[in-house]
Amino acid sequence: MKKIEAIIRPEKLGDVRAALEKAGYPGLMLTEIEGHGKQKGVTQQWRGEEYRVDLLPKVKLELVVADKDVERIVETILAAAKTGSVGDGKIFISDVKEVIRIRTGERSEAAL
Repeated sequence: MKKIEAIIRPEKLGDVRAALEKAGYPGLMLTEIEGHGKQKGVTQQWRGEEYRVDLLPKVKLELVVADKDVERIVETILAAAKTGSVGDGKIFISDVKEVIRIRTGERSEAAL
């Protein structure tokens, strides 16, 4: 099993959720976060004054999936989240040793 963490633009959340549901994977965890990558934020103007926004709003999606579904889910997220501009985000994939469904006690992929 793998954990997929995707950091995406907030405005792409609806597109990504719809694409994941269409791909047959509706379950996810969502966290609203702030951060920056290589671009170190953005410089904006407001009422003639220039100011720097160092931490940009982002959304972190977390999904735990069976090994056989990883590539399909990653490709789905990539297609739905990509704008082609700096700040589109990142996807991290890590191993998950065990999953246990609390309600039933099911383990491993049966608990997904």
